[in-house]
Amino acid sequence: MYKRIIIYGYLIALVALSGCSSAPKEEAVARVGEKTLYRSKLLEILPKDISRDDSITLSNDYIDKWIKQELLIQKADENLSAEQKDLSAELQEYRNSLIIYKYKNELIKQRMDTTVSGQQIEEYYARNQANFNLSSSIAKATFVMIPTDLANPELVKELVADTSPEGIDELREYCGQYAKKANISVDEWINFQVLKKNFPENITDDEAFLSGKSFYEMNDSNYYYLVSIHDYKLSNDLAPLEFVENNIKNLILNQRKIRFLKEMEENIYTEGVRQKKFKIYDTKTN
Repeated sequence: MYKRIIIYGYLIALVALSGCSSAPKEEAVARVGEKTLYRSKLLEILPKDISRDDSITLSNDYIDKWIKQELLIQKADENLSAEQKDLSAELQEYRNSLIIYKYKNELIKQRMDTTVSGQQIEEYYARNQANFNLSSSIAKATFVMIPTDLANPELVKELVADTSPEGIDELREYCGQYAKKANISVDEWINFQVLKKNFPENITDDEAFLSGKSFYEMNDSNYYYLVSIHDYKLSNDLAPLEFVENNIKNLILNQRKIRFLKEMEENIYTEGVRQKKFKIYDTKTN
């Protein structure tokens, strides 16, 4: 191991010195069978302005991985039959799949309409409401967590109660100075399961908590907590449109994409028939 470290250190020194030459000479740093790893490859993988120690570590890791990979390739080459090593069919199939994938994506970018209007989203929502029941409770809520020695509960309650744009800006400024954590979602729905993970108390009944009152104060040995519930929807309720509109937009686009690609394939087939680009032979036998 010590000898290998010395060798790697020497290799890295060579890498560093190569930066001083305008035309560095190609030099091997490792070899497995007939395969050679050159110093220029190490230069490619090393980030700029990297420290000497990090450079040695990254180079050592890369050399080790390269050696292991080449040894594995060599072992596989020795033990697989010629038929097993013939990858021409797999490579052709992969090439075909890749080129078709790229062509379809290019057509989508160039020709498919990606505009989804608010009216289209509303119509989809109205037709498919049964698909938009909530799997968990959501809320519009403000949550503030402030170190006890810095907290001014009356001021915090006053700031949280003011949901005007000016009031929200003032609360954000206050939280930026004093709060350990804060979530101000007066107009945005958030998953209540995520929010309540920050509470010092274990909330087992979402409905009782959300419907109970609009303000909750909590304390532990280090922090003062204030939670203000502005609005809420419970699990299995119909999700508000604004909570699912991005999902609906993606659903519309995905459906449009499927139709677009199917139509494209049918058009290409029709064109092939019209231009006699293919022929089907009779394979029936007597």
